[in-house]
Amino acid sequence: MDGQHSDRSRSRTSIDRTSSAMSRNPRIFSHVSVSTKESSTCTQEPPDYASWGQESHPTTFLLCRSKSSQTSLEHELFMEEAYNSAICFKMLRDIGTSDLLQTKYLTKKIKRMAQRCPNLVMETIHDYFKDNPEISCRHRLRLFEVLVTVIGTLNVLEETWQKCFMQLALEHMTKSTELDDIYQDAASNVLLALCRHSWPAVAKHLETELLTGVFPHRSLLYVMGILFSQEKFLKKEDRESWKDLLSQMTRKSVPFLNTDVWSKELLWAITKAGRTQQEHAPEKAFLFVYYGLILQAEENSTTVRTHLKTLLETSHQWDKQREGIALTVGLVAVRHLDDAWAILEQFGRSTPLRWSLQNLSLKPHTQSNKDLRWKWASSTMLLSYGQMAAWAKSHILPWVDNILSRMIFYFRFSSWDETLKQSFLTSISMLVGAISRSEGAHSYEFSQTSELLECLMTLMEKEPQDTLLTSVHQQVIRIVSSLCALRPPIDVERKSRLLSICFRSILALPQLDALEKQACLLLEQPNIQGLYSQTMEALDHMLQCFMVQNPTVNELHFLLSHLYIWLTSEKTHERQRAVHRCTALFKFLNHKQCLSTKENFIRVGQLVAMLGILCQDSDSTIQCVSLEALGHLYQLLMHQKAQETPEVERESPRELFGPDADGAVRWSSGDQKGCPPIPQGMASKDDSIFYMSSDQALQAITNHLEMAELTDLIWTTIDGLGSTSSSWVQAAADLLLLVIQEHGDSLATVGKMGQAIHQHLCAIQMPQAKDSALRVITLLARNHIPELVAAFLDFSTPLDSQAFRLWRALGAEQPASYLILTVLLAWLQKRPLPPSVGDGSSYPKEKSYLRSLALFLAHLAQMHYILELSQPTEPEQEQEVQEVAVLNPQSTSLEALKSLLSTTGHWHDFAHLELQSAWEYFTSIHTYPQAVGLLARAMVQNHCTQIKAVLGYLLPNLQSQQERERKTAILLLVEFLYSPALLEVLSKQAALTVLAQSLQDPSSEIRVASLQGLGNILFHPEKESLLQSQLPAFLNGFFQKSEAVVVGIMGMVSDVLHRLGMQGAGAQTLSIAINTRYFFDDEQDKVRAAAMALFGDLVATVADRNLRGLRTQVCQSMVPLLLHLKDQCPAVVTQAKFTFYRCAVLLRWQPRHTLFCTLAWENGLSARHFLWTCLMTHSQEEFSIHLSQAINYLHSHHRHIKTWAALFIGYTTCYQPQAVSQMLSDKDIKLLSSTFKDLKKDPEPGIREFATRQLLFFWKVSARPNQ
Repeated sequence: MDGQHSDRSRSRTSIDRTSSAMSRNPRIFSHVSVSTKESSTCTQEPPDYASWGQESHPTTFLLCRSKSSQTSLEHELFMEEAYNSAICFKMLRDIGTSDLLQTKYLTKKIKRMAQRCPNLVMETIHDYFKDNPEISCRHRLRLFEVLVTVIGTLNVLEETWQKCFMQLALEHMTKSTELDDIYQDAASNVLLALCRHSWPAVAKHLETELLTGVFPHRSLLYVMGILFSQEKFLKKEDRESWKDLLSQMTRKSVPFLNTDVWSKELLWAITKAGRTQQEHAPEKAFLFVYYGLILQAEENSTTVRTHLKTLLETSHQWDKQREGIALTVGLVAVRHLDDAWAILEQFGRSTPLRWSLQNLSLKPHTQSNKDLRWKWASSTMLLSYGQMAAWAKSHILPWVDNILSRMIFYFRFSSWDETLKQSFLTSISMLVGAISRSEGAHSYEFSQTSELLECLMTLMEKEPQDTLLTSVHQQVIRIVSSLCALRPPIDVERKSRLLSICFRSILALPQLDALEKQACLLLEQPNIQGLYSQTMEALDHMLQCFMVQNPTVNELHFLLSHLYIWLTSEKTHERQRAVHRCTALFKFLNHKQCLSTKENFIRVGQLVAMLGILCQDSDSTIQCVSLEALGHLYQLLMHQKAQETPEVERESPRELFGPDADGAVRWSSGDQKGCPPIPQGMASKDDSIFYMSSDQALQAITNHLEMAELTDLIWTTIDGLGSTSSSWVQAAADLLLLVIQEHGDSLATVGKMGQAIHQHLCAIQMPQAKDSALRVITLLARNHIPELVAAFLDFSTPLDSQAFRLWRALGAEQPASYLILTVLLAWLQKRPLPPSVGDGSSYPKEKSYLRSLALFLAHLAQMHYILELSQPTEPEQEQEVQEVAVLNPQSTSLEALKSLLSTTGHWHDFAHLELQSAWEYFTSIHTYPQAVGLLARAMVQNHCTQIKAVLGYLLPNLQSQQERERKTAILLLVEFLYSPALLEVLSKQAALTVLAQSLQDPSSEIRVASLQGLGNILFHPEKESLLQSQLPAFLNGFFQKSEAVVVGIMGMVSDVLHRLGMQGAGAQTLSIAINTRYFFDDEQDKVRAAAMALFGDLVATVADRNLRGLRTQVCQSMVPLLLHLKDQCPAVVTQAKFTFYRCAVLLRWQPRHTLFCTLAWENGLSARHFLWTCLMTHSQEEFSIHLSQAINYLHSHHRHIKTWAALFIGYTTCYQPQAVSQMLSDKDIKLLSSTFKDLKKDPEPGIREFATRQLLFFWKVSARPNQ
């Protein structure tokens, strides 16, 4: 009720106001000069005043009821028209004082009134302008807007109104008001609205004003700019005449270029700053077009170049300015391509542009306005080259490589920002589009496409990996799609990189929800859903383009191989995107049937396996899409295998996508939220595959696979058992079981499959998956027992739990278990029996000893052979080769060599290599010579009694046909030259002959080793004095400041000692020992390690000589070496162990084997106590020296050495407390007490207990003087 009451009140008020308005404006009553037709229309269909917000006037209803005479009818019409005119008049008046919302409302009402009574509204507006010249500019602007709306509503406008309002528009278009351009634009819009009704008159006025010789007013340019960019203002039949008119006007404007005033005003208008530089005003946009068309029509090349040069020297700060300049250059290039190119080249070499390329990126925060004018000049250049290509069309083909080279240059050497990226992509898109529209493009071979691809890949790689806010991804991909059709084709390596980068940049994006959340933080939020869909469609289109250009199964396998890593991704959305790409590609190939049938599918088994596993994915969308992909793949296979059917005539690559450049996009599957529908209407008799379950579909596909393809499928599923994803492992196990159930009887290489399953079995955590894998073994046992038994025997020693489960699965079915026992018995019978011990024959010990020597040389050669087999093909793979599992041929052969050395009387040699950690040298073909050399050197230094026998075996090997045997033999021989036993087998001359013969060996490594042997001191006794005389100079180098220099010199002295052999350093021995011991406690790790290694090498050279003063140095080195077994540096620890052992051998400590084992493998308190016992037992006379040395180490900065020193003193205290108490000073006791207090907090319980007992002792010792 309240609402009705208010409406009535408002109606009465409106009536009162209208009456008053009519009384104050007697001119309203003159608005009755309307045609009879319009009057009858208004009478027959009364205006819907309720829709205008007014109720019908009571007088109208009274007049409508009274139709008794013609006079009353005329009076009725008169009053109705007067009333309508008054309402329109009032609304026009109210517009001047209304807010924006109310203005829109009033405009809408006037528009509706104009649809009913157009002449009445037009006349009212005309009279309002005429009778109210004093209204404000803002009011008049709103009236212009209303007039534009009304004119746009009418289908027909009387000629009278056309002329009136055209004159009104022309009067106000150039009028200056406080509203500036806004007012003029509003008046200009009236003229634009009149174009649909009176185009000839408007066109004539535009032509007249433009060709006066005076630079046109901006409002005229505004009208022409709108007409150029928006054809909706013209009827279809008038659009062609507008283009012709524009062409004529530009040709007639050519003389104005030579008018100085006109040219300057043109340049000023182009470069003038607008209201907002980010918005390109229509008049300014048209000026660039107009300027370009005039220069295009100009015949004088000099004039064209002058104007282009002047234009390029203007500011490049704003993007619309850059785009306008580039458009002008492009338009000029239509007729003056050479001139445009020359000016761009000249501008590219100009000082400002070169300066901007070099310096702008160096000072982003200190740029002046002058700097900003040139900062983005390179973007203008890029856009200009793109516009040149776009407008020059077919003439551009010979210029493409030159243009591309310039684009690539500016891209690489310009300041990197969003402006550069967008300019580069826009220009490249224009260029590629121009090439694709040229009919002769396929006959050209472009040399710059590879460089362009590198730039595109760089751009893609630098895009953020966690956001999708721009269209850069899809722009790059669409450019690549277009480049596919050009010559030369993209090479395989670059295409592989391109695919990897594209997939990583797009498939690895966060989920769509996360992308949308990130965009919410921006002021201007892009349409993430649209960007995402378009990007995925672009990626699908690129893959389809690759297949169109090379429709072979090799190409399909190549593309899919880059998707496999994403199909197995741990992230659901990445797997989903990857399987969508596969499905879209298969769907496209099925529909177009462009795939060549001349070749068989490559690795189709791998593809079927991966899709089959994905059919059991935890994500329902992936399940459905994978099943659809299997259906399309099945149809492709059927088409390929239908060889008896004539090959279907395929469409040419240019016709596959149809006339629409984006025709292939409709084959993009997208990334759907839910399950995609099953394809309907498949043009194939095999469409039933789409209605099957995943198991049924897989069975149907595998029934048509060849044996090689089926084997590939099975190996892929076995590899899947090693996945880190539990769901993938389960799916792989189920698929493997399904395939073996159907096709297990006819398989080959079953033994290797069983071994592979054993390798993965221990990593499978899910019981169900493990049971499926074991069930596979049971099924295979029905037809492949001999192969499986032979394979299982290889990994059944020792028999671990997984091998045990495999044996149980192998014999799970009773018929198979009997056959397994029969096969095992046959294997036992094939084994050679051991030699009889009851036949009375006796084998001398020498026989087994000789057999061990043969095994020794055979093992070394075998090690080389295995290293040859496992040699990495790439240097970077060597690391991976060294990190393989323990049970491999390398490690097995190495363990066999260790066992041979340690069990056949060579444990001393074994100890040398173990303490040096030298076994690792046997793991690489590059360090193999060093490993053999160290082993031979150990035999020489340990005076191995079997060197003579080994020489007897290796000399024939020097003539072997196998290079590895000759190489091993020469490496051993070169080291054996330092052994006195050599001359008992070979004379010096014979040794020289053998080495000289080896210089002719085909192997360079053997020749180098022979040459080294010929330089041995054995053949050159004069080297002894020469080398010994060089040692003092080397000793002076120990005190250099450079760590690398000191370490190098120490290594050089070690090498000299080795070359001197048993002759040793002579008189320099003691000097070397003293100087070397000085560096045992050096702060630098490498120096400490090198010093200890050198000391050990020195000790080895004097093993059988009179120790004299060297014995003291060796004894005094034992405590430092012992304490450095706890050094923080592993290299120091290794050298300390080896040198300690060598010193112990020199001092003839026993038991030597126990000492070696303790140093090599033990690390606890018992090991420390044993080493302390050995030291104190064999050097009691140096007791005080050892104790003082240990006390000095209490000041060490290394916690572990300090702890070890305290334990050393503690052990000494336990056994000789009185001697210790007499030697310790008060300062030493305090230091020891403090150290043992700290050891009470040690994590090891034994050390804490030992520290507590020692504290009691030192407290007692410290208390005695006080008593």
